[in-house]
Amino acid sequence: MNTLPWIEYVRFVITLVAVLDPFLAIPMFLAVTGQQSPAGRRRAAGLVAATVLAVLIGAAVTGDALLELMGASLPSFRVGGGIVLLMMALAMLNAQTGNIRQTSQEADELEQRTTVGIVPLAIPILAGPGAISTVILFAQQGGWAHRAVILGCILAVCGLLWVMLRVATRLGRALGVSGLNVANRLLGLLLTGIAVETMAAGLKQLFPVLGGT
Repeated sequence: MNTLPWIEYVRFVITLVAVLDPFLAIPMFLAVTGQQSPAGRRRAAGLVAATVLAVLIGAAVTGDALLELMGASLPSFRVGGGIVLLMMALAMLNAQTGNIRQTSQEADELEQRTTVGIVPLAIPILAGPGAISTVILFAQQGGWAHRAVILGCILAVCGLLWVMLRVATRLGRALGVSGLNVANRLLGLLLTGIAVETMAAGLKQLFPVLGGT
């Protein structure tokens, strides 16, 4: 079995949860489903989670082809992906969405929607550049057995996202704006460390002298 130690998969799950940041999605989800029936909100939660799942599985399976198409090496992609994660993390520390996840035009589009669709909540707010690059980076670290485990991790994280969106109304009431912002900042702090580590690993691969003797 060409797989990594289990702690690496735990790290992947934690990283993906931090990147997706379901606490950020909750107020947006509630805003656009406020007029829907409970059944409508459940359907919307399933649609969003299923879309995120499809995008991330596609990234895991086609990561090799994407890197080859872009002409990018894995170390350079680590550095670039780390920068994306760091920009997202800094926005999360300020309890903001950030332009990486959502532009002002996409925010206006989301406010004008009366139903939740694939765009822009599932893509790019949740399954955006940060989540896609995270999946590609982790998927490149082993063979097909490793990728099978990665797919299982993605399924578990998207299952968590689905559950949180299903109970978004109760979570929103229980945590309130302040509670959701605290959760966002905690995930942002965690993601900052992950982003720096990702960039450092890529730089050491690109410039071995940085690794020391």
